[in-house]
Amino acid sequence: MLDANEIAVLGVGAGIKLLLWPAYRSTDFEVHRNWLAITGSLPVRQWYYEDRSEWTLDYPPFFAWFEWALSHAARLWDPRIVDVDRLGYAAESCIAFQRLTVLISELVLFMALRRALRACGGDTAQGRIAAALVFLSPGFLLVDHVHFQYNGFLVGILVYSLAFALEGRDLLAGAAFAVLLCFKHIFVYIAPAYFVYLLRHYCVRGPGGGGGGGTGAAALRLAKLGSVVAAVFGAAFGPFVAMGQTQQLAARLFPFRRGLCHAFWAPNFWALYVAADRALAAAQFPRWLAAAADAGGGPPQLHSATRGRVGDTRFVVLPDVPPLGAFVATLAALAPACAVLLQRRCGPAQLVQAVVLCAHASFLFGWHVHEKAVILIVAPLGLVVAAAPSPRVLRMHTVLAAAGYFSLLPLLFGAQELPIKAAVLVIWMLCALALLRADGSSAWRCLMRAERLYVAGLAPLFALTELAPGVFGRMQFMPLALVSVYAALGVTYAWLGIVAAFLWDPPPPPPAA
Repeated sequence: MLDANEIAVLGVGAGIKLLLWPAYRSTDFEVHRNWLAITGSLPVRQWYYEDRSEWTLDYPPFFAWFEWALSHAARLWDPRIVDVDRLGYAAESCIAFQRLTVLISELVLFMALRRALRACGGDTAQGRIAAALVFLSPGFLLVDHVHFQYNGFLVGILVYSLAFALEGRDLLAGAAFAVLLCFKHIFVYIAPAYFVYLLRHYCVRGPGGGGGGGTGAAALRLAKLGSVVAAVFGAAFGPFVAMGQTQQLAARLFPFRRGLCHAFWAPNFWALYVAADRALAAAQFPRWLAAAADAGGGPPQLHSATRGRVGDTRFVVLPDVPPLGAFVATLAALAPACAVLLQRRCGPAQLVQAVVLCAHASFLFGWHVHEKAVILIVAPLGLVVAAAPSPRVLRMHTVLAAAGYFSLLPLLFGAQELPIKAAVLVIWMLCALALLRADGSSAWRCLMRAERLYVAGLAPLFALTELAPGVFGRMQFMPLALVSVYAALGVTYAWLGIVAAFLWDPPPPPPAA
């Protein structure tokens, strides 16, 4: 049964989200509307071939079946929603239905957080506050309930998987994570954490970590784990493989034609790399101009560092980065996560830490990362904060959340959304700074002076990029670039701090009841 505080969180959340319904919605709204139509109106064999709309189905099969289930309710609500020829359909009935599906599906996250708190010993005042801040975070409010996506539902499955691990149910944790991968393959970035953890904690050490009965027993547990994961993937992909659609699925799920950076740079290492390239190009431009004049040619052309949603990324001064380069950088950045899991005290708490590190490293160095993926770092980090964090962890959580959530604000570019996104972020940050605690001190008191200055610096940056963008004249991309670069500094700093905290800080004492 839900207690009064939990009902209040749900009520406040539902009220805020209902108020956001009339706000801006992105092309993702039509993406999911079209997927409802594809799965609800066409035979299964056509799902991954349908291309009447540019918004083709490119999520794994379990998400397609999720849309298929929703399409049955959509047909009863408004049959036009599932008309595959009615492109761009956005009647009020359609908007209400799709907004409602996000609201209801997010209950998975709420229940998962509730379970994880009890499993990690964080069912305290601090833990409940941290969980409420995850559930009501600007990431989910702005991206899911305005921009339009289902991140809350998907992160809920991840949190359920972590909760199972915290309960000592490793096999169920592995199965839940396999299910998650079959919903959205972006979570493959954190698969190394699960692979190392399950291999060491479940297969080698055995349930309870008592040593496991030798090599034969370990091999048997490995076979059992492999069978469970294979069964999940077989249920998801088997029907499409049987129909000879393996290559088509691969083409839809892994579109490597896209460039290194999204059109709106995610606040990661590559944003800093692009910014450095543009700064070096600008510094060298007068010399290039003089050389061109001496040679009797025209002025040099500075090509854009990214050409948008698809296309290759090109740099002017610094070397181009191929997909393999991003992959190698990401792989190297995953080393701290593996180090956490290879410690002697490796347990479920270290799995949560490794998931945070894997998500963070992949966000920093991954190929064509979307800015919205910062949610995949902050949400599991909230579980660490819920269970008696060290002061350094709380500091890094504060910097990361401030930078990451601030970087999402340009997604909502309409004038009517300006006060909404500002209010959502400011209220959330004030609550986090005042209510989250470590060693008896609030998050704000835990911050070092430079960290306070960084967080406070978001206010003038907001005024400059949101309230006075006209000062940049013809450089229309400059506000986005400033937001991405400034946020990237915070995200990178937080990664370094989290690595240090998880690898070298002593474990905090258990939370007080």
